[in-house]
Amino acid sequence: MSNGSLTRKLGFWSALAIAVGTTIGSGIFVSSGDVAKAAGTPSISILAWIIGGVIAIPQVMVLAELSTAYPQNGSGYVYLNKAGWRPLAFLYGWATFWALDPPSISIMALAIVSYLATFFPFFSGMAGKLLGIAIILIITSIHYRSVKEGGLFQVIITAIKIIPFLIVIVLGLMYMNFDNFAYTPGPGAEKTSLIGGVSATTWAYTGMAAICFMAGEFKNPGKILPRALISSVFIVLALYTLLAVCVIGLMPFDKLMNSNAAISEAVKYIPGLSDIASSFVAVTAIIVILGSLSSCIMFQPRLEYAMAKDGLFFQRFAKVHPKYETPSFSIIIQITYACIIVCFSNLTVLLGYFTLIQLVINIMDFAAVYKCRKREDYNPIYRMPMWRLTTILAILGASWLAWGTFTWAPIQGVIAALIVIATGLPVYYYWERKYGTKNKNDSDIVA
Repeated sequence: MSNGSLTRKLGFWSALAIAVGTTIGSGIFVSSGDVAKAAGTPSISILAWIIGGVIAIPQVMVLAELSTAYPQNGSGYVYLNKAGWRPLAFLYGWATFWALDPPSISIMALAIVSYLATFFPFFSGMAGKLLGIAIILIITSIHYRSVKEGGLFQVIITAIKIIPFLIVIVLGLMYMNFDNFAYTPGPGAEKTSLIGGVSATTWAYTGMAAICFMAGEFKNPGKILPRALISSVFIVLALYTLLAVCVIGLMPFDKLMNSNAAISEAVKYIPGLSDIASSFVAVTAIIVILGSLSSCIMFQPRLEYAMAKDGLFFQRFAKVHPKYETPSFSIIIQITYACIIVCFSNLTVLLGYFTLIQLVINIMDFAAVYKCRKREDYNPIYRMPMWRLTTILAILGASWLAWGTFTWAPIQGVIAALIVIATGLPVYYYWERKYGTKNKNDSDIVA
């Protein structure tokens, strides 16, 4: 029976599956074309994928150190709070709950429905929205009833989602046309840009930090979290780079640069798969997005749980189910909110503008290590090499992504940030006056 806190039940494979499963999502199906167009040549395109993954390495190293120093649920909220930036820590969770996490669940559910509609056209309109809600509820039932069974399901679905990519890689290496790598831009073509290519890969590499939200539920976190974080980067880097090589080798580069569905079109060049390319990619996409959806439903409610334990969110979010030992109320509310957004899917575009403030706070996350290292209770089991340089590189990589997001929608992003501050700070000061600094995060660890 639960004693009111979440217990450590998850092992290394669950951690790795959550990190990899969250990172590899729907974006990979279109990003190959975006990267190729931005890079301009095959060699620069492949190099961009490699550098994009390398940039993520110092970021996960910083998180590995912070998560082993404070192996508690909540990820960035915990680190910002420990650094003494409590209002910023609250805004991190406030923005995440209202504008980022539940909307991401609804977006993925609707994406799955859109691919299912290629086989079952009647899943459109309201029927499609109801199916999206049903998918969310089915996956939620797994993670609501048991974190251990949820972890096992995540391991299985992540393993399954990688198989189609391995098929494309193996067959792509067998049937690639090496002449495609000799492509050179013609007169009047846009200049090649390594920076542009790397920028186009950045979103594809986000997601490994998901396991930090559940740091309080992994057995032996000092060993598991660094291994899972660092391993996930190299697994995703290898997978993306091999996919990029195969896609370039399969289809002419000029067609790749103008493709919005690069993997689907590349599969058409594989003998034996050309006739079923669309169906093959649709099934692959359903499995891939389902794995990401499962991961998000699993880890996202842990943030509000941690905040509620610390007196900075609605207190019921700290409730742990007495039998299932999961943050039951937090899961229910987030999923309910996500299902409502499914019915009003046009909101997802507006909510996407709130991404900028989240990225800025992520930069503060990495900077928090400077403050945390001065604390007496800072005793991480894992310490990153050359920590100052590693932290600077992590901040620069995150800043790059934030700048790219800002240039995409500068005015909307700033307005969204002001909305978060204007709505969040009054609530923060209200809860501070009502509950005070409870510092309950440290009690969120049960051996």
